[in-house]
Amino acid sequence: MSSVASLLGDSYTNHPLKERFLKWQCHCRQLMMRDNMGRPDNSIMPDVLIEGSDESMGAIITILNKLPGYSETPEMLHMARKTNDPAQRRNQAIQYFSATYYQKHKQFSDILTSTFPPNSPGATKIRAAENCRLIFSAYSQSFELYCKVWMLTPKNLLNQSTMAHNRLFNPDLPNETIVLGFEPDWAVSKEL
Repeated sequence: MSSVASLLGDSYTNHPLKERFLKWQCHCRQLMMRDNMGRPDNSIMPDVLIEGSDESMGAIITILNKLPGYSETPEMLHMARKTNDPAQRRNQAIQYFSATYYQKHKQFSDILTSTFPPNSPGATKIRAAENCRLIFSAYSQSFELYCKVWMLTPKNLLNQSTMAHNRLFNPDLPNETIVLGFEPDWAVSKEL
């Protein structure tokens, strides 16, 4: 990840495909929260194909994080601390994400993130490949993103946002959870 991207959480590439993809993802995620009670669906679960292979490793759940200037990580952490009841926390999170969270696509980073269990062989394989393709397909739209893969440390803002988001839905997420970042190369990625 470039030093700017690692600090600010975005590639800052200005590309029409990036704009279309982020608009689509925001819309899909809002629908998922409103109509599917926050349960992940195909729109946010791309197939992963590592470099040099045309066979999918399976699907991963991706997180779309806000840019640091628009970050709502403190709000998510506060929501998690307000109650020990997982059902209440989940309901508050769904209400929160269903409202205006995904309204403005320009507030989001194009670097997608995903969590993996500690010592995950899949995460190790994806990270070792250094590059992969993420293939999204839902609601009559498909995107193939060619991505550079990054291991995000706990100090990374995207890691912190991802963990805060995921703990609203899974409070038992271990501290050793692996967070990978997927930075699209918009010049070679495409809409299918």
